[in-house]
Amino acid sequence: MEGPFNPKPGSSVPRPSSPTRRTALGLILGAPLLGACSGGGQISNPFGPSAPDGPPGPQQQPLAVGTGQVKVGLILPLSAAGNAGVAAQSMKNAAEMALAEFQNPNIQLLIKDDGGSPQGAQQVTQEALGEGVEIVLGPLFAASVPATAQLTRARSIPVIAFSTDSSIAGRGVYLLSFLPESDVNRIVDYSASIGKRSFAALLPDNAYGNVVEAAFKQAVGRKGRIVAFEKYTADRAGAARTVAQSLGSADALFIADDGESVVATADSLTAAGANLRNIQLLGTGLWDNPRVYASATLQGGLYAAPDPSGFRAFSGRYRTKYGTDPVRTATLAYDAVALVAALSKQQGGQRFAPETLTNPSGFAGIDGLFRFRSDGTNERGLAVMKVASGGSTPVAGSPKSFGA
Repeated sequence: MEGPFNPKPGSSVPRPSSPTRRTALGLILGAPLLGACSGGGQISNPFGPSAPDGPPGPQQQPLAVGTGQVKVGLILPLSAAGNAGVAAQSMKNAAEMALAEFQNPNIQLLIKDDGGSPQGAQQVTQEALGEGVEIVLGPLFAASVPATAQLTRARSIPVIAFSTDSSIAGRGVYLLSFLPESDVNRIVDYSASIGKRSFAALLPDNAYGNVVEAAFKQAVGRKGRIVAFEKYTADRAGAARTVAQSLGSADALFIADDGESVVATADSLTAAGANLRNIQLLGTGLWDNPRVYASATLQGGLYAAPDPSGFRAFSGRYRTKYGTDPVRTATLAYDAVALVAALSKQQGGQRFAPETLTNPSGFAGIDGLFRFRSDGTNERGLAVMKVASGGSTPVAGSPKSFGA
């Protein structure tokens, strides 16, 4: 459906046709509207293995797509083993789809295969810089991003990477990935808006849990108080018992893990005597999982995630074009290409300047609003979804603009 935040495929910012639309568009000054109405796919745990398992296949040859004057590098692990290579191919398809759907983009996409290794990333980044790219999209893996950034920073060339590791952001490296910090901030803020002030939390003792812990404590510090907090390893029983004993003084319980683990954690809490029907359950985008929806214990739980309608429509167009379903992260490649195409069209010589990329009003993409922070991380405008037996239903839509 076409609208001020959902233009036709390939269009840039539509012309305002009414005061309402003009006002809405003014809130994202110069921001390209990057996709058509485009949920469905699950966001997998971003803190799984950071490199592909097994040796890569033969390196794919570089590919140039488009004939525009602005050269843009796209670095993906196309020959990486297993799921990494599959994801990279899907992201490459999405990038080419964005180029095809954007009206007369003045960009040429130089697609490079880094094989999923830092050495490969450094090699193809050097090639791309030698060919005159003005911006680099990728790499995908956290270990490869610094290898690229070491070369791009020397030439003041910005990077929009797809890694979820916030520690590698900054100094010209911006992350377009789904960062758990956005999920945490959205669900805590929403919970506070419906009167929840006392929070308990049960998190995994791993890299994902550590990132979520820091964001959760900061967010709750602004909105309420933490009455119980525990982390668990493979054995959840002890942590679950400790939290269960404190739930009487909490009005919200935050469980952040992937679908199967969330169900196991909820079952451990029930076994420890917790009545989870008397407390508001909260989670992150990893709750977008059939195991969660099928759990009787988790019914009515709330989690933050991109509005699913965007990915659903994107998937339909992708399926029509390629005959298969996209991976969930394919929208990142689509939005990155659409963003650089729109900025090339609208912003002239300042198209990739730091002040352009970090426009506080942000940009609208397949998964809703997003903006880059000056430290290279991002903030997303997320919906709040409610767990139901057949899937999930939105209880609060994605914001139409960012606050100050």
